[in-house]
Amino acid sequence: MMISTKGRYALRVMLDLAQKPPEDYVALGGVAERQGISMKYLEAIVSLLNKAGFLESRRGKTGGYRLCRAPKEYTVCEILRAAEGGLSPVNCRACSDGDCPRADECSTLPLWQRLDQLVETFLQSVTLQDMLDGTLPDV
Repeated sequence: MMISTKGRYALRVMLDLAQKPPEDYVALGGVAERQGISMKYLEAIVSLLNKAGFLESRRGKTGGYRLCRAPKEYTVCEILRAAEGGLSPVNCRACSDGDCPRADECSTLPLWQRLDQLVETFLQSVTLQDMLDGTLPDV
């Protein structure tokens, strides 16, 4: 599976916001500067995160963004899914209907299904709080 810059940056943005006091709204300019992300790209990523219901925004002088929930309540999996749209390890696993026309004759399909399951399980087990604490679960 290849996580794009969009997914990696989404995770960095969420971690950046998670490091701030929960009551503070954080201006995107500061996030862009700290994370080395262009403002235009950051706005697109924040739009995805906001649409997923992960962020709360406020306009005005003291405006910006903050997390809607505590860092321990966000999994890396859901953040990456919001940014990437999906996490399938290969394109054939990403079929919208889930049915591969070659499934009956494809000897590699069980491998991709198992890999998908392992990655999903691991990413579901890691929260933003785990990332902040530097404690990743054993595999």
